[in-house]
Amino acid sequence: MIKLVCIKAFHVGLVFENGNLFKVLQAGKHWISGSKLVEIYDMTLPFVPAQNLQLLLRNEELSKCLDIITVSEEQVVLRFVNNRLHTVLPTGQYAFWKLGLDNKFQTVDISNYKIKNEIPKHILENRLMDLYVRKIKLDYFQKAMLYIDQKFDSILENGTFYWWNNTQNISFQIIDTRVQLLEINGQEILTKDKASLRINFGLRYQIKDINKLVSDVKEYEKQLYSIFQLALREYISTLTFDELLIKKHEVSFDIEKQVASSVSDLGISIVDCGIKDVILPGEMKEIMNKVLIAEKKSQANSIMRREETAATRSMLNTAKLMEENQMLWKLKEMEYIEKITEKIEKVSLSGNGNILSQMKEMFSK
Repeated sequence: MIKLVCIKAFHVGLVFENGNLFKVLQAGKHWISGSKLVEIYDMTLPFVPAQNLQLLLRNEELSKCLDIITVSEEQVVLRFVNNRLHTVLPTGQYAFWKLGLDNKFQTVDISNYKIKNEIPKHILENRLMDLYVRKIKLDYFQKAMLYIDQKFDSILENGTFYWWNNTQNISFQIIDTRVQLLEINGQEILTKDKASLRINFGLRYQIKDINKLVSDVKEYEKQLYSIFQLALREYISTLTFDELLIKKHEVSFDIEKQVASSVSDLGISIVDCGIKDVILPGEMKEIMNKVLIAEKKSQANSIMRREETAATRSMLNTAKLMEENQMLWKLKEMEYIEKITEKIEKVSLSGNGNILSQMKEMFSK
């Protein structure tokens, strides 16, 4: 029995007889005897046969129709279709039809974590590469310490960096080069006169030498905190409570000078620092409030005494001038009469004109 097999364009037929590949059919119509089996494949797709690929490749006609791609360990193959990245092939063997799509292949060695310039950036950014590429993006204010297999490798400036995702361990520590804030809060310290205080201290710093952080320093923030904490405790313990209140704004300069050498060894520069709060315990706070009230009362009494003394001295000087000058006396009398008349609405005079004469005599003397 004979049957007709139609092969569409961009398709191929494989004819099998007794399990062996007998013939390759191109597009068109073909008469096949009934005992033969025909498998049809789309040439725009990878060739994934049901039988063992190596056995099929023994057929020279089929072998000439295929591109065989073998990907070893620590390799990937980039498959481009019409010059666009289409697939990333991991370790394995693959077959593609030569007469199908416009396939191009690029074999890449990923045994070394470094990516060569032959791979353009837009390819590395393609989502198909996410499983095979590690990357880090650093802003303009950031730097990073790169470690390969737990060993320091280099310092990365701002920008985007890529590495192959292979068996090598890659890690990094990002460093912010902007001015940063460190707060040392709730430090309970005894002053020289045994006053118990709780102090909040703050400082602003900036990383200047990353090489020192890499070679000599571990956990630089904790070390910076410890340096200032110890310096603050040592400095406050040399002052009495009253001296601390007086020198509160000088503490920052003295402490910064005291720790300058240690901070420089960390590769860090101090922008400024200072005491934010001095918190007193309850009993001490009540005592200070009482002292403050007493001081304010004393100041108020002193001011009142000065004012009274000044007023008395002014009155004495006025009396002396009036005693020496009768005209000033008369003017003072007129001033008082004017003030008295301002307080009353109406003045009634009686005495047959004698009051007017008396007033006239009084102001003409």
